[in-house]
Amino acid sequence: MEIAVNVRFLLPGDKLEGIGRFTYETLRHLVQQHPEHTFHFLFDRAFDPRYIFGTNVVPHVLSPPARHPVLWVAWFEGAVARWLRRHRPAVFLSPDGYTTLRTHVPRVTVLHDLAFEHFSQDVDRLTLRYYQFFTPRFARASEQLIAVSEATRQDIVRTYGVAADKISVVYNAADAQFQPQTEAEQQATRDRYSAGKPYFLFVGALQPRKNLLNLLRAFELFKQQTQAPTKLLVVGRTAWKAGPIFDVYRQMQFRQDVHLTGRVTDEELVQLYAAAHATAYVPYFEGFGIPIIEAQACGSPVITSNCSSMPEVAGNAAQLVDPFQVESIAAGLRVLYEQATQRQELVARGFSNVQRFSWEQSAQALWQVLEAVGKRSQG
Repeated sequence: MEIAVNVRFLLPGDKLEGIGRFTYETLRHLVQQHPEHTFHFLFDRAFDPRYIFGTNVVPHVLSPPARHPVLWVAWFEGAVARWLRRHRPAVFLSPDGYTTLRTHVPRVTVLHDLAFEHFSQDVDRLTLRYYQFFTPRFARASEQLIAVSEATRQDIVRTYGVAADKISVVYNAADAQFQPQTEAEQQATRDRYSAGKPYFLFVGALQPRKNLLNLLRAFELFKQQTQAPTKLLVVGRTAWKAGPIFDVYRQMQFRQDVHLTGRVTDEELVQLYAAAHATAYVPYFEGFGIPIIEAQACGSPVITSNCSSMPEVAGNAAQLVDPFQVESIAAGLRVLYEQATQRQELVARGFSNVQRFSWEQSAQALWQVLEAVGKRSQG
């Protein structure tokens, strides 16, 4: 069977985030698990050879690079549609929520979340117009949809009226490198990043949905209430509409206890999770929330939101808070600062919870969908 795959999110260099990580890990396992099938990887620019996971991968570069709503249309409805018309694969897999409407090739599309439908103010106007016009049409045109959580699956059903049996759930996972570290290694990390002091850790792009505004305000309140030496490390690149985050940061009384690290390497990220007093990840909407299970795998207790997909992903292994209430987030920080028993209990539960997720299982679940759709298309 020949399978075409949109791999726009496999960017050159070490730039993989949530959707890119899902794309990388599921495809790496699929290619290795099914050497008898051919995978046509459709890139939108020169590619990194490390993404050619086996001899059964055939790379293709289609122009133009698709990084803008106008170019998304040109790439998917033009270049991709033309390639599919010429090559006629059994199925077209798109792991990033986009596909093409101009093909008769059966499509399997992964929808990671519908945040733009619920928080449209967080998206620029042109991007929002593209999403709101195309995404429901992509959902209806696809033979099968993949959601990365049951919460996302139910959201697609409610928002677009798609039949529930048309949507399969394929979870994200934490990579194998996310593991606990020795106390000596943890202290070395604290010495490097927080002057030897305990710290709360946030991991994610600096953009509105990650709710850093309320986390910064909650940390300020926590410091006022406790006078604790604990610091806050914010790890991630500056993304869109981040200006208000920096405005709040500059106005903080305890600004000197907040360290904005920017992007770090995967090795550094493991170290930061493992040495954290707790990971505070409180978006107000999330399709999955990979930092939750990465933190748990490293032995970091987790504070996360009580809404969207996050309780589903965290299981019974997180301190749940209301992301819309600063006082609730601050109370969660205070619990894990003051209650050592609760912290230790969440660490133990976290190790159990992450056993539910693996990229190998996710790839197998995705393959079941691809195989069924491919067989139907080939008669």
